[in-house]
Parts: sequence; structure tokens; C-alpha cells
Amino acid sequence: MTTQIWLERTGGPAVLQARNLDRTAPGPGPGPGPGQVWLEHEAIGVNYLDVTQRKGAVPMPLPGGLGLEGAGTIAALGEGVTDFVIGDRVAYALGPLGAYADGRVYPADRLLKLPDDLAARDAAAILFKGLTAHYLITATYPVTKGTVVLLYGVAGAVGQILARWARHLGATVIGVVSRPESIAAGKAAGCAAVLVWGRDDLPEGVRAATGGRKADVVYDAIGRDTFETSLNCLRPRGLMVSFGASSGTPDPVAVDTLNSKGSLYLTRPGLAAHIADIGEYRARAKAVFDAVAAGVIVPNIWRTYPLAEAAQAHADIEGGHSRGAVMLTPRAGRSDPLPD
Repeated sequence: MTTQIWLERTGGPAVLQARNLDRTAPGPGPGPGPGQVWLEHEAIGVNYLDVTQRKGAVPMPLPGGLGLEGAGTIAALGEGVTDFVIGDRVAYALGPLGAYADGRVYPADRLLKLPDDLAARDAAAILFKGLTAHYLITATYPVTKGTVVLLYGVAGAVGQILARWARHLGATVIGVVSRPESIAAGKAAGCAAVLVWGRDDLPEGVRAATGGRKADVVYDAIGRDTFETSLNCLRPRGLMVSFGASSGTPDPVAVDTLNSKGSLYLTRPGLAAHIADIGEYRARAKAVFDAVAAGVIVPNIWRTYPLAEAAQAHADIEGGHSRGAVMLTPRAGRSDPLPD
């Protein structure tokens, strides 16, 4: 038997329900087919994209499973799989959906072998988020020494990785947090200044922190509520990167607005387009693993939940309680959150 989190419809956290499947029966839970493996999960990463899919803001097939990131051990090989052996420790990011399960079939060519010194729980804490950070600071805007970055959510799991990595590349990082208690987390991640949304005037704060220059690039994962402010924090010909929508999708922008604010650039990137190619996927993953080994980015697990408590994990994320990576563990109990 295998346990899977399943949803018949979109909605609040309560739509996430556990169900048991016979691995040998036809349907979602059989053994691996050609080109697939059976993976026993040790840790499953929970990402905000999972929340938006569950709510219906991002479409997904229904009924269906949820989850895009996991790490564990290969327990069975399908026909034609030659790059792995039973017992290999592996991780993955992105589809097919269905990571919220204690085991699953998964395409072998999308698996990544884990370094010997990287624990499965740490891999599940940083892979999806680290891949996101890597494409944002290398492809969307090549961050280098002297780049001024404005980054929202710097106390969160993605923000912590982005801030540390950008700082390592020589950038000046200005962080934005939602409450004063999170300022210390931003400072610890290397931010030169940390501003509080709703308390501080962000454009003035950025101007003061940069001697009037303002930001070269804004990484905004909040969406509708912060979009206009983010544009006002950019220098002429700066880049607005809207890569999330926790407050909703930003409203349409008149093209003349970008001109009037200094010939700004605007992009709405996503991870899928940056790791669809297998070679690019593996190269970005290697960069993430190397950054962990070098101490550039640090796995920060705020709390782990038993798989059956996936709904509570989602409720805590939506409630703004999390201060780092959130994890589901099929074979362990809940852990206490790390202190802020």
C-alpha cells in the first residue's frame, strides 16, 4: 500500500485528503513502467505554488495529486532505466504532479542523484527554491558585483536563498519583509537594508539605501499588492521581475507606464521554462548543490509535518506563519518550528 494526498476539487486546505492505494492495482499507484522508477520518499518539499494550485489560482488536472518536489531512494526500476540502480538517493523538481505521497512512479530522466553529503530532507528543502533562485539571478537578470537588488519575502524560504546567493555574487541586497520581527532574518541573509511593507516608504527607503540610485532589479513574488510600488523602486531602464502572486496576479500594465517611469523592463518568468531542457535542468541543479556544499546557501527547514497533515502545512503557509522551508515527511512526526 502507498499513501497519497488527493484532491477532488480546489478550495481551502481541507480539500487535501489522504487515501491508500494498492501499488499492484491499475491506476495511479502501480509499479514503474518503461523509463520510470519507483521512488520511496524520505522528504517532500511544500512550495507556495502548491498552495496556489490547491486554491485554483493556477490550473491543475482534477481529481489529482499535488506536489512538485521530493527526495528519497529508488526502490524499483522500470524497463530501459540504466542510469540508476536500486538504492540510489535522488531528488526532483517539477512535474508530473504527485509528490505528496510516501512513494510514487517518476520519470527516470528527470531525477537527480544526490551528493553523498546532502541529506534527503535538505535536498527537498532547497532544490525547487534553489533552482528558482538560480535562474532569477543568472538568466532573468545576471546579478554581478555592484548590482542593486530589491527582494520581497527575504525572510521566507526562497528569499533567504536568493538573498544569500545574490550577496555572494557581490550584489547589494535590499530586503522587504512583512513584519518588523523578520528584519533580523533579512540581515542574517546579508541584506544591506531591510524595509517593512506597510510601515516604510519603499521607494524612499531604496533611494536612501542607494544614495539616490534605486534598484537595478526588483524580484517581486507578492504580485498585485506590491506591483506599482516595485516599479517606483527601479532606476531608469531597471528590470521588474514579477515571479509570484501571493496577493493575486498583478493587473494589466499600460505600455506607456513603463516609459513614463524611466523606460523600465518587465518580465513574468517561471521555473518550468528554465529547466524543461534536461541539460539545463541538470546544470542548474549542480549549481544549487555546489552552492550548498560551499555554504553559499543554507538549507533552512522551518517545520516538518507528517504526510497526513498536509492540510495543516498549507494552512500555516497561507497564514504567514512559516519562516523557512516547509516539509512533509512520510515516516516521521511533526517537528517544532525553528525560532524566528
